[in-house]
Amino acid sequence: MTQRELLNDGKHAIEIRNLNVYYGEKLAVKHITIPIARHKITAFIGPSGCGKSTVLRSLNRMNDLIPGTRVEGELTLDGENVYASTLDVVELRRRVGMVFQKPNPFPKTIFENVAYGLRVGGVRDNTYISQQVEKSLKGAALFDEVKDRIHDSALGLSGGQQQRLCIARALAIEPEVLLMDEPASALDPIATQKIEELIHDLKRNFTIIIVTHSMQQAARVSDRTAFFYMGKLIEVDATETIFTRPAQKQTEDYITGRFG
Repeated sequence: MTQRELLNDGKHAIEIRNLNVYYGEKLAVKHITIPIARHKITAFIGPSGCGKSTVLRSLNRMNDLIPGTRVEGELTLDGENVYASTLDVVELRRRVGMVFQKPNPFPKTIFENVAYGLRVGGVRDNTYISQQVEKSLKGAALFDEVKDRIHDSALGLSGGQQQRLCIARALAIEPEVLLMDEPASALDPIATQKIEELIHDLKRNFTIIIVTHSMQQAARVSDRTAFFYMGKLIEVDATETIFTRPAQKQTEDYITGRFG
């Protein structure tokens, strides 16, 4: 099967073809082509500054917020060009949710944190909002821990709980894709384990892309792994293959700790 046939076989939620991203005059990522499989977890790994977060942020146009950014190439979500001039970026970010490295709950109640996106989107049905908040907290494996204090400040939660709250906030608007940029790097090992278990459960309903510095985490949670180095995609394959039988020496050197 050719690369183009692979990209068009209907199994992929996102298709990245020949993506270049510039920050001013600097070419940050070069000629990136990756198919992102539907309802799978794809991990982006590589040393700091290799371009993995730049590619991740391109998927919901978060790079648009950085002055001087320019994007070339083709990036589609279910066949729709993400960078088309007619595309509604607000709607794109509803369909492609994002969870950041550090938990960033709003200084509001737990309930209002999860309801925020719905209210901003114009939802006024309080019964529906309540149902979505409960459903999302359950989806983020947090409801049982907070159900008795749902109207207390979210800032009183632990770091791990705050991160799961941010995941619930992303789930409430029913995205198709979840982007996770180092979602457990600020957490202790127990909270990290809970986040990883949650990510594994969520792939039943979502396509997930996770950027991680932890190769162990990539090996534990992902179905496919893409290795980036100096702005280039070196290799992408099934995670087991990447970690046991990589095709490229650069990948093997990084996996085995020879550099990075």
